[in-house]
Amino acid sequence: MDFYRTVFKIALPIIMQNFLTSFVNMIDTVMVGQLGAVEIAAVGLGNQIFFVMNTVMFGVVSGGSIFMSQFWGKKDISRLRQTMGITVALAFAVSMLFTVLAAFFPEKCLSVYTNDVSVILHGASYLRVVSPCYFFFGISMAFGHALRSTEHVNLPMAATGISVLVNAIGNAAFIFGVSIGGTQIIPTMGIQGAAAATVFSRIVETVILTAVPVIKKYEIIGKLRGYLLTDFSFLGKYARICLPVLINESLWGFGISMQNSIFAHAGTDVIAAFNIRGTIDNLVWVFFIGTGNAAAILIGKKIGERNYDGARLLANKMARFMPCCAAVLAPLMIPLSFMLPYFFNVQPHITRMAAQMLYLVIFFYPFCAFNMCMIVGVCRSGGDTVFASFIDAGFMWLIALPLGFIAVLVFHWPYWALFLCVHTEDILKATAGFIRLKSGKWLHDLTE
Repeated sequence: MDFYRTVFKIALPIIMQNFLTSFVNMIDTVMVGQLGAVEIAAVGLGNQIFFVMNTVMFGVVSGGSIFMSQFWGKKDISRLRQTMGITVALAFAVSMLFTVLAAFFPEKCLSVYTNDVSVILHGASYLRVVSPCYFFFGISMAFGHALRSTEHVNLPMAATGISVLVNAIGNAAFIFGVSIGGTQIIPTMGIQGAAAATVFSRIVETVILTAVPVIKKYEIIGKLRGYLLTDFSFLGKYARICLPVLINESLWGFGISMQNSIFAHAGTDVIAAFNIRGTIDNLVWVFFIGTGNAAAILIGKKIGERNYDGARLLANKMARFMPCCAAVLAPLMIPLSFMLPYFFNVQPHITRMAAQMLYLVIFFYPFCAFNMCMIVGVCRSGGDTVFASFIDAGFMWLIALPLGFIAVLVFHWPYWALFLCVHTEDILKATAGFIRLKSGKWLHDLTE
């Protein structure tokens, strides 16, 4: 019982935070879905720019979190803050890059995924309005992961909950407009309204995550000079551990975007179904994001305490626990699939395709859960980032994506066959990860 109590004390707030995010994304898709299939496809592909930034950002902040969780276990607050300073600076640079891309070059970005002119025009109008939120998201993500690494997991959850509420209200108001007594108070903005609501919600989240730690004097907060690096030899170690994570997440994010490109080449209806599937899938997947991140925090803390046997024991328990949970939770997508026609104003064959993709996801879930545990929870917390990057991005780019593009561009296979092609990587990653777990070579103390 102590194992489950310890894990869920950390995991539940992270699960709730990610559930709220996924839930509001579902609300976004449902509301935009009332406008039609083109709008769903446009917003879905437009959000691929955000998704790529999100994965690059996750590489930046999770790389920093590897050190912060171990320094937290060692109670070395000075070096923890210096690591946070590096992480925030990198987050600022990445978020500004994507803000510029979305604001000034949206058509070029979207043309990577589709040649449908209508989808590109709608998606570009969405990206131009939503682009400012990328900056605020980058800063809030850096602060959120620093808070998690020091076991302050409730504040990021609360900040996300408030931003979700702001986003939901903003969506209802800006997408469809507001009239009082026959007078139009807020104009109908369509997908641009969804973008505006997202910007407001991210601003609110950023203010909460930066202001509350200052007011409550959390450990991550200190004088400005405390965030400046004093031991420049640490930069070499930081780069050696974090660069593989950043490269991995960047390649993985671009790879997921290429998956969208595969389905977009199969047709607008297919990519709309794929985006609908992802919206529902994410509602269940948040459990594994939370438990995987909790594993990383707890294992990293034990390594910082030099309790290496405890770290190995916890890694093995989590590697069994998460796939078992996946086998239980994945079937929840079956009843959710029956609700698709009521949520999305699209043709019946689109929701039918989305439902069939959900059924295929159920088979792969235990493998995906084990991979989340190994890559994010075990290998990264143990500083084994090169191996994690190899199995996470390598199988995707060397096997799964080439299979998918050949299937759609050469053989013109149906959507379900494309789905199977892009998921071949999950079984291969799980096999390699299991061998690494048993070898024990993933554990490295980075605080020495």
